[in-house]
Amino acid sequence: MKILLIEDDAETAGYLVRALKESGHVIDHSGDGEEGLEMAQAGSFDVLVVDRMIPRRDGLSVIAELRKAGDQTPVLILSALGEVDDRVKGLRAGGDDYLTKPYAFSELLARIEVLARRKAPEAGEAVLQAGDLLLDRLAHTVRRSGKAIPLQPREFALLDYLMRHKGQVVTRTMLLENVWNYHFDPQTNVIDVHISRLRAKIDRDFAAPLLHTVRGAGYMISDDLS
Repeated sequence: MKILLIEDDAETAGYLVRALKESGHVIDHSGDGEEGLEMAQAGSFDVLVVDRMIPRRDGLSVIAELRKAGDQTPVLILSALGEVDDRVKGLRAGGDDYLTKPYAFSELLARIEVLARRKAPEAGEAVLQAGDLLLDRLAHTVRRSGKAIPLQPREFALLDYLMRHKGQVVTRTMLLENVWNYHFDPQTNVIDVHISRLRAKIDRDFAAPLLHTVRGAGYMISDDLS
């Protein structure tokens, strides 16, 4: 997914940018509120991660301005201010989640993934497309380059979820929760087996692969990794 980080502490920002990139995400960074607001308004981001106390324009002001303009991009607020009143102010300013410093990166990443799932399109589009791959949700059919590709029900559900998140890294946890309805990792290879079967069906006989493994992070449907 594409994330905008607005954080003025150079050491913290450097660590988060590096760690999020290693998790398979695309990161833009700004060190102050004015520039961060401009970047948020000009770009298309899946999630904003905004430090509350930043120069030129504070984080809550940035969020409030975006919400005033109708921008509903999910926002995770980072702050050393952890009292109840502080968290309430952050959420009322338009933040979707509030994480108090210090925090574990694993928790920050999990919260970002939850916010991205909230934004992901639900059962709206009837036909999903990635390159020459078409999935018709009403007819329950899949075609690539005009060739019909028969899928088992779970394979279809897996591809449907991946294509609704096209261009985003989908983690194993996301797949377990949304395709298998597991809310924990049962230490099974069920995902690996189904991914392998799905890849064989949609990629094996075609020139360009669409289903990609993002090492250490998850999987992605994309026809453009540039």
